[in-house]
Order: sequence, then C-alpha cells, then structure tokens
Amino acid sequence: MHACRHLSETINIGLQYLDGGIYTSKIQILGIEQSVQCLCSDIGNISLIKFTMMTIMGVINLVIFLILSLFVVSIVVLMYVTRSPKEMKGIPGNLGWPILGETLSFISDFSSPSGIFSFMHNRQQRYGKVFKSFVLGRFTVFMTGREASKILLTGKDGIVSLNLFYTGQQVLGPTSLLQTNGDPHKRLRRLIAEPLSIDGLKKYFHFINTQAMQTLDHWQGRKVLVLEEASTFTLKVIGHMIMSLEPTSEEQEKFRSNFKIISSSFSSMPIKLPGTAFHRGIKARDRMYEMLDSIIARRRSGQEFQQDFLESLIMKHSKGGTEGEDDENKLTDKQLKDNVLTLLVAGHDTTTAALTWLIKFLEENPHVLEQLREEHRGIIANRKSGTDLTWSEVNNMPYTAKVISETLRRATVLPWYSRKASQDFEVDGYKIKKGWSVNLDVVSIHHDPEVFPDPQNFDPSRFDEPLRPFSFLGFGSGPRMCPGMNLAKIEICVFIHHLVTRYKWKPLDRDNSVQPTLVRMPKNKYPVLVEPL
Repeated sequence: MHACRHLSETINIGLQYLDGGIYTSKIQILGIEQSVQCLCSDIGNISLIKFTMMTIMGVINLVIFLILSLFVVSIVVLMYVTRSPKEMKGIPGNLGWPILGETLSFISDFSSPSGIFSFMHNRQQRYGKVFKSFVLGRFTVFMTGREASKILLTGKDGIVSLNLFYTGQQVLGPTSLLQTNGDPHKRLRRLIAEPLSIDGLKKYFHFINTQAMQTLDHWQGRKVLVLEEASTFTLKVIGHMIMSLEPTSEEQEKFRSNFKIISSSFSSMPIKLPGTAFHRGIKARDRMYEMLDSIIARRRSGQEFQQDFLESLIMKHSKGGTEGEDDENKLTDKQLKDNVLTLLVAGHDTTTAALTWLIKFLEENPHVLEQLREEHRGIIANRKSGTDLTWSEVNNMPYTAKVISETLRRATVLPWYSRKASQDFEVDGYKIKKGWSVNLDVVSIHHDPEVFPDPQNFDPSRFDEPLRPFSFLGFGSGPRMCPGMNLAKIEICVFIHHLVTRYKWKPLDRDNSVQPTLVRMPKNKYPVLVEPL
C-alpha cells in the first residue's frame, strides 16, 4: 500500500511485532507546509525494518556484554595485581580495601592540619616503627627512626635507589638527576651542584638581594598571599640563574605559568586524559622544553650569549664542544633539558614552602620574631650608612639559621622520602626484599619527643647544640641531599632580613590545613595584612 499526504499533517507510523510487540516507533512531524511524496512501508518493508531493528538491538546487547566483561576482568586483574607479596606477610600493617588499599585515608590525612603525621602516627601506635600499606597504587613499607634513616639515606653499597611516583617520573623525564643511580647520578650531581655551590652563588647575591627588596616594596599596606609571593620571588631567582630570564619579561611569565602547572602535577593521579592535572603537567613540560629549545638554538647560533648555568652546559656538553672530552660523555639535549627542569624544581618548591612556613611561625611566636628582629637590627647598626646587605653578613646570622632549621623540623616540607630496595636488607628485625617500595617517614623523626621534647612547640634553641646524626633531615642526608640547600638558605636569610626590619603582619585566615601535594604548603596560601613598623 502506498500513500501520499502533506507533511504539514501529523504522520504516525506504528510498527508492532506480531511476536510480542517488542518495538514501537512513533514519529510526529508538525507544522511543515510543504507537500511532498512519501512511501509508506509495505509488508516487505516492515520485515526489513524489523530485521534491521533486531540487528541493532543485538549489537547493542553485545557491546554492553563486552563492556561488562571487560570491567569484571579488569577488577579481577587489579585484585590479583594488588595482592600483597607473600614475603610481606611477616610485616605488620593493614592493606585496606581491594584495589584502593588505604589511599583514601592517606590522601585525607595528607591534607589535614597535621598532614601525613596523623596517618603515620596512628599506624605506628598499632604496628610499630615499620609497617606495610597499599597507597597510591603501590605496596609500600613505611618506616621511621634513626636506623631506618641511616640505611635509606646513605644508600650504602647501593642498597636503595630513588623511587619517584609515576607522575613525577614521567614529568621530569628519564634522564633527570632524580631518576639516575650509581655513576650516572654522581656525574649529573656534580653538574647540578656547580651553580648551587657557595662559590657559584656569590655572583648572584646582588640579584637575589634586589629581587627580595623589590618584592617587599609592594607589600606595604596590602593584603598578600605569602605563598604566591614567595613562589614568584624564588622563580625569578632560579630562572635568572639558570637561563638569565629577566624578571619582568614575557618569557619569564610564560616560564612561571608553565612551571606552576608542572609543579602541581607531581602528586596528581596517573591518568593522562585531557583535563587531568597529569595531562596538563605533561603539556606544560613540553611547552617548557620548546622554550628551552629556542633558547639553546639562539645560544648555539651565536645570536645570544649569557654567563649562566645553561650557557656553561651548552659549552661543555655540546657535541664536539670541548676538546679532550669524548662525545659519549657529553650531555644530549634531552639530558640537558631534563636536568634544567630538575634544577628548577630543586631551586623552587622546598624554598617557597619553607619561606612561607617560617613567616607563619614567626607571627605565631612573637618572642622568636622579636629575637630574630634584634639580630637583624644589630646587623644594620654595624653596617656603614647607606650600604646594602653583604655576602658576609648573610653568612653570619646564627639565630636566623636556627629559625630556619626549626622551621624545617616543625613544618617538614618533605614529609617522606621514597626509595626502592635495590637488594635485600633488614631494618628493626624486618626483612625488606629487593624491588619493594620503602618510604622513610620524616615527620615522625622530626616529632620524636625523645629527641625534640614538646615537639609541637616552635623552639629554635633546640639547635643550640649539635643533634644526633639522622635525627634532623631538613635538607635530607647522604648522596641525595637537596642540591638546592645553599640557595634556599641564602634566599631565606636575605628575604627575612628585609621583612623583619621593615614590616609587621597579621594573618587574615588561621586555617592550618595543608595542600595535598608532595611538598607541604599551607592550603590557604597564608594570607596576611602587611603594615610598616
């Protein structure tokens, strides 16, 4: 049967199956004033449509079945992969839920005011100084105490190696100082240490001093986020030291925006999908490397010459650039870029956090602030009128040095050190197997009441006398001690000198929560109102 009618009328096509009425379709098209011909289905057409619809439904059911099967298989595989190794059964602890383990508790405690300390302390109360857990996709043995510190940080006989989380490994690159071991690590560390040595820092002292003063010039009478200001200050310094970036240049701003994205991606979930922190970090890293490629090309072509760390690497390690040195021993461009990024990280994150916490602790402890202020007023009083802060003055601030150490103890900006067992070893009577992830709990070491009485109290006098080895790990210890340690001390001393002799400040928010990042920083970025003295 064929029929034609105007599409301005309502068209109803009803299809019903005789074997149960599985499918009914009703199409209504209204308000069309155009007249066309249409073909209505005859019995053969209906059969064809029925067959087509049954085929579509079959495909949909098959797809749903495959998705559910894949989901079930994935769950089974994950549960198998996340089973505790048999050898780990002798170590006390709780692995938590299947697949997730104790990750949710770990993240929740990590961003609380007490940070990772609450996670560690609760389990140490139950299991002792050594316990196992499953967090962030890893079976991990957590440990604390001086014996564990000595074993994990000295790395004697290559017993352990650094063990970055997957996101950090991918962002920093495979040739980074933080991912190498043995002789390659020693070689790269010598390169990294050169510009960050005491002698290497001297030529940048004037720049650091100028940037500190210029940063603080904008604070008077303003509400500022100390963490943001500290980050900008330290990035300008390290960017200038490494590749001579001008503090107010467009290139510096691009560098700063990309670096902040990279830094925030280190503790993200390892999901490389558009919109995730990990994906943004990789993209920002790629943009940073494009900037470096452009700068390196200009330097090699002779268009640009600077006396900075990047220039020294290019001159020493370009293929054929240094007589008497084999090309095999020179850095590739990939190695060069990976380690420039590593140096940026070493010169920024921990310093930014430490400076912010120090300013916060000073406000919370007026007697410490007053004693610190007296030290710096004394420096000014003994200085010739009209002269700036000098290198020798910065290296003669004994009370300031104690305040910095107490800040690093109390805040513990790096709450744990992650390592991987390179061979079997034993700690506190527990056998650790080769290949296991082991984390040193630094927060508990820094809050051990036997070493630091009343550990929650901020007391710089704790450092009046030398401490027992491996009881204070402010900058780490052993062959992987923080390469940016000297730079951090200089930057903090210079900044604090100008701050305490010019200003007073009060917090606008006393929330003590911390960001859920690898480097502990105040979640509220520590907002303050600054006034002149």
